[in-house]
Amino acid sequence: MFLFSFSSQLIDGGGVERTKQSTWATVNTERLLCVLPVDYHLESVIPNCQFRSKTARLKTFTANQIDEVKDPSGLFYILPFQKGYLVNWDVQRQVWDYLFGKEMFQVDFMESNIIITEPYFNFSSIQESMNEILFEEYQFQAALRVNPGALSAHRYFHDKPSELCCIIVDTGYSFTHIVPYCRSKKKQEGIIRINVGGKLLTNHLKEIISYRQLHVMDETHVINQVKEDVCYVAADFYKEMEVAKLKGEDNSVMVDYVLPDFSTIKKGFAKPREEMVFSGKTTAGEQILRLTNERFAVPEILLHPSDIGIQEMGIPEAIVHSINNLPEEMQPHFFKNIVLTGGNSLFPGFKERVYSEVRKLTPTDYDVSVILPQNPITYSWEGGKLISENDDFEDMVVTREEYEENGHEICEEKFDI
Repeated sequence: MFLFSFSSQLIDGGGVERTKQSTWATVNTERLLCVLPVDYHLESVIPNCQFRSKTARLKTFTANQIDEVKDPSGLFYILPFQKGYLVNWDVQRQVWDYLFGKEMFQVDFMESNIIITEPYFNFSSIQESMNEILFEEYQFQAALRVNPGALSAHRYFHDKPSELCCIIVDTGYSFTHIVPYCRSKKKQEGIIRINVGGKLLTNHLKEIISYRQLHVMDETHVINQVKEDVCYVAADFYKEMEVAKLKGEDNSVMVDYVLPDFSTIKKGFAKPREEMVFSGKTTAGEQILRLTNERFAVPEILLHPSDIGIQEMGIPEAIVHSINNLPEEMQPHFFKNIVLTGGNSLFPGFKERVYSEVRKLTPTDYDVSVILPQNPITYSWEGGKLISENDDFEDMVVTREEYEENGHEICEEKFDI
C-alpha cells in the first residue's frame, strides 16, 4: 500500500521488496512529497517539484535528481502547487511517474492501495481530477484521500490514547493551518488558515539581504538553506533587538554565514564564533553574509504577520481564537494538547515561544502544553502508516470497483475532507 503525503518534498525509501498487495502513504504538499510503502522505514524526503539550473537550462531535473545539479545557485523551481493547491497536473504527473516508475519504487498499481493527503478547503475540481488520475490513469486498487492534520491527530492519539482532543498546528510552505480534532474528527468551526508559511519567510529574507548586503533575489535555494541554518525564534523579541544593535563581540546575535561557491564549498555554513572577524578583512576567497536581527526578525512573522503588513492573526493568537470557538467544556482539553507539525516548527525557540504566548492569552486555571514531535515534517506520514494498519482500513478506502460503479459521489461520501 502507498501512503502518499504531498508537500514540496518526497520521502524516499530506496529499493525494497514488497508483498504482492502493498499500501503506500503519500503526504502531498507544495515543496515536499513523502511517499513510501508503509512497511518501510523512513529514509529521506524528496522535493515534489522539477528544477532547471541556470547552467543547464535545457535539462529538467525531477524530484531527488536535484542531487545531480552541479551548481544549485539560481535554481528555477517548477512547482505543481501554487498557494497550497495542486494546479499544475503536468508537473505532478511527471514527479509521480518518476517516483512510481522503474527508477524508484516500481509500483504495481493494480495490487497497490494509496493514502494521499490534500489541503483543507480544497476545490472540488481538484478533488475530482485527483480521483480520475488515481483510479482511471494509474488504476490503483484502492485510495484514501485525507487531510494531513487527520493523520497527525491519529498519530498523536495513538501515542496518548487517554486523550480525546488535540489541536494540530500545521505550519508549512504556503499556509499555516490550525485544526482542532476531537475523537479523530475535525471540528469545522475551529479551523483557521493563516496565509503565512516558509515560502514567505524565505522571500522576505531574500529581500532583506538584497537590500542590505548582496543581491540574492534569484538564489532561492541558497537563501532557504541560510534560513534553515541560522534563523531562530526569539524568546523576547525586543530584548534580542537591543542585543542586535550592539557593536563587535558584544553582539551575540551576529553570525557570519559562508555562502557556497559550489566548487570548493558545496554547502553554506555558519562560521564558528571564534573564527569571526569583527574588524578588518575576512578570509580571501570566502563570500560572507553577516546576519544580525534578520535571524529572529524573519521567523517572527509567524507570530506577528502584521510586522510586514499582513493583517492576520499570528499563530498563538489563532490557536486561542480557534479554541475559543469551541464548546467551553472542551476548551481545557485542547489547551493541553497543542501539537506542532510542519517544517517551520523546527525553528529553535518556536515551541517555547508558542507556549509563552498562548499561556499569556489563556485563563490561569487552564493547563497549557505544547508538543513538538521528534520529526514534525513526517509526523502525518507516520499517522498514515498507522491508519493503514487499522482493522477498519478497508472500510475507509474507496476501491477501484466502487469508483467505476459510483463515480465521484462515493469519494465525497466516504472521505472526510
